[in-house]
Amino acid sequence: MSPAAPFPYKLVATDLDGTLLRDDDTISERTREALAAVTAAGAAHIIVTGRAVPWTRHVLDDLGYQGIAVCGQGAQVYDAGAHRLLTSVTLDRQLAALALSKIEAEIGPVALAASRDGVDGEVLFGPGYQVQEGLPALYLDDTAAVWSAPLNKLYIQHPGMGEDELVRVARAIVGNLVDIVMAGPGIVEILPLGLSKATGLSLAARRLGVKATETIAFGDMPNDIPMFGWAAHGVAMANSHAELKAVADEVTTSNQEDGIAVVLERLLGAA
Repeated sequence: MSPAAPFPYKLVATDLDGTLLRDDDTISERTREALAAVTAAGAAHIIVTGRAVPWTRHVLDDLGYQGIAVCGQGAQVYDAGAHRLLTSVTLDRQLAALALSKIEAEIGPVALAASRDGVDGEVLFGPGYQVQEGLPALYLDDTAAVWSAPLNKLYIQHPGMGEDELVRVARAIVGNLVDIVMAGPGIVEILPLGLSKATGLSLAARRLGVKATETIAFGDMPNDIPMFGWAAHGVAMANSHAELKAVADEVTTSNQEDGIAVVLERLLGAA
């Protein structure tokens, strides 16, 4: 694939799950070729994911990705080629414990999981937490060990609430202490106040000498809203959450139907 006209952006930022990845956690050949054509045209590609580095590395390695990735909901800027963290933001554990206690005082016990900081940081799952299949997990008999090392974020689930309701209720209770985001089906996260994908993406873009006005972003969930707000053009997948579609500049086909490639090929002037 060769571009018929200059590519209009210097940076392509793509979410991972539900966006770049198909439902079987693979990346289509068509999407790989479109991204290769974009980089050949002089633009950079950055993966921006809620997954922490340990849950992202295998995808980057499979892609042959050597650049910068933004992981952990913006907490981690990761050099994939060097396999090292460039920046990392941790969650204040005392503040997080306070927020958790306030949430549970209002709605009852929640199931808890936590992402430890670092390139090899473990993801810990407490009793009752429903884990997505295929993701590595360390199970705990109780949650005391969660607080023993630096964390990037917490995950919470409630037996009587879906993720949208849990986000809404938790924000009302502790929104002045921490950020609460919905990152996917069944995934509600507690983050440092003010942290978002836009935070990490802006740091990564600065390292590359690229501006927000030169960036196109692709996503599918409410945690991509700040990234869309930062980038010049936000593209939601057809399978996106309604909240993201509402703020998107464009809606493409689904992650199963090469939605990223459809847009990139058009911008490259490809047939």
